[in-house]
Amino acid sequence: RAPAAPPPPGTEEELSDVARGIDVPTPPFWGDRVVKGLALADYLGFLDERATFRGQWGLKGSRTAGGPGYEELVATEGRPRLRLWLERIQTEGLVQAGVVHGYFPCVSHGRDLIVLHHEDDGTGRPAGTERFTLTFPRQRQGRRLCLADFFRSRQEAERLGGPDVLGMQLVTMGPALSVATAELFDKHAYRDYLELHGLSVQLTEALAEYWHARVRAELGLAEADSPKLSGILRQRYRGSRYSFGYAACPDLELRAPLVQALRPERLGVSLSEEYQLHPEQSTDAIVVHHPEAKYFNAT
Repeated sequence: RAPAAPPPPGTEEELSDVARGIDVPTPPFWGDRVVKGLALADYLGFLDERATFRGQWGLKGSRTAGGPGYEELVATEGRPRLRLWLERIQTEGLVQAGVVHGYFPCVSHGRDLIVLHHEDDGTGRPAGTERFTLTFPRQRQGRRLCLADFFRSRQEAERLGGPDVLGMQLVTMGPALSVATAELFDKHAYRDYLELHGLSVQLTEALAEYWHARVRAELGLAEADSPKLSGILRQRYRGSRYSFGYAACPDLELRAPLVQALRPERLGVSLSEEYQLHPEQSTDAIVVHHPEAKYFNAT
């Protein structure tokens, strides 16, 4: 995809007020790495229990006087059922957690984020030339934010000594959970199906959150992290993790170059013609280090 033409002043394409000249952290390597065999204990501490119990399992408490409240349901039903499912997941080997992640040089131009080749990336292309371009939408109101604004422009890269760095990651729970949930559904065991499926979604998100924390540590940004999970879940850390299909980057087609760069087939993950990841218990993201990068709606 060709980079967008330079925007004329005062038009919709004009850059937002995002701070420029931010120091770029040094990545531990350029390119991608695969990590397999992650233990459940490594990322279980990032499980959002409230999202699991309320959002996935529907434990919301009674609205009538004398009925069990949310905290009572968590104590009597939520946590006991969670312990049972976690034991079953481990006993039956339902999780084969894996991650592929990497760091790539990049520059911005208007709404475009241009990901560059780096030395020894295996493509034979010269370092600094365009690898692929991600074009993001811009807010029509407010700060007129666009994800590309959080990265150095090519001119800034030349002036400040080098390009910016884009983190990318893709995590998966492996295929066994999808098979197990499908079997429960076929057996009409709907409560078990809903609980295991909901838990699998939240475990995938927990692994993504855990790995994002590792990326921040590798980039030297971990000192800004909240010491509590509640703070982490409220983005109390530097930068942000953006997944395709959500408000800041709604175009699922942008997932294709990320998948091409990260090659998640090494983990058994594929991309469908509808740009969906398979198995379902997989999620990808770009990682932005800019301190002003938080969730926003670009549409």
